[in-house]
Amino acid sequence: MAWIVLVLSGTMEAVWATALSKSDGFTHPLPTIVFLVAMAASMAGLAFATKTLPIGTAYAVWTGIGAACTVIYAMATGAESASVIKIVLIAALIGCVVGLKLVSDAEAPAA
Repeated sequence: MAWIVLVLSGTMEAVWATALSKSDGFTHPLPTIVFLVAMAASMAGLAFATKTLPIGTAYAVWTGIGAACTVIYAMATGAESASVIKIVLIAALIGCVVGLKLVSDAEAPAA
């Protein structure tokens, strides 16, 4: 359950990062509200996940998912240019997040 919440809260990190950009220094009310709600949800999810996952792993996964989703969204909307090397690096970042999950499962004590 902690991993599902962590992935969702990492996605919410991308939502608040994008909303922050769109708020134009908190001068636009709707993106500012989205930013505040998404940030609270993202932090709450991270806090929940760290009850059972190591903080280093949880934080790395949370920021990795948030960064990857933010860049993917920006490239998809044309806010940021896309290139083969960026796509390869994002894929590598996602691969590292999956790797942390696999390593964490392998290290978990048997129930």
